[in-house]
Amino acid sequence: MIARTLATLGGLGSGLGLSQFPAWAQAYLQRLGGHVDALRRVVAEFDADAAALGMERQAALMELAQGGQLGAARAATMRETVARYETLSEDLAQLSSMEPVERFLNLGRFADAEIADATLRTFEPAMPLSADALALAGGGLVLGWAVVRLLTLASRSVVRRVLA
Repeated sequence: MIARTLATLGGLGSGLGLSQFPAWAQAYLQRLGGHVDALRRVVAEFDADAAALGMERQAALMELAQGGQLGAARAATMRETVARYETLSEDLAQLSSMEPVERFLNLGRFADAEIADATLRTFEPAMPLSADALALAGGGLVLGWAVVRLLTLASRSVVRRVLA
């Protein structure tokens, strides 16, 4: 009786937690889009400056790096900015084309710790009313119930062995 109750509570908790994923993913996508837009502007301005001098990005970065310590540091920062822009742009394109359950199955695309942390700090739980949220809630319920049930069965087996 206690094991079933614990399994049910574990399942409900897991289901409620997973049902929040679509809303959190949407908030993450909004933040991700804002970061991509800001980075796009920085990269476009750098590319425009380079083009005005008749250079492509890589040549401009090489020339900047040869401009002393500050130039080298700024070139390294700009390379990191371009790389981050490209990575986040790809993640945004991929995640935007996915359904909520597909997003859950591609958690690796939610890899930017800064964006994920900021999203989590400001996230407000949503009611799981969409079909995807309800499907994830159901999956979480089954998963949580099964994990807690298996743990209680395993602990019962261990107790029996110890007492025998």
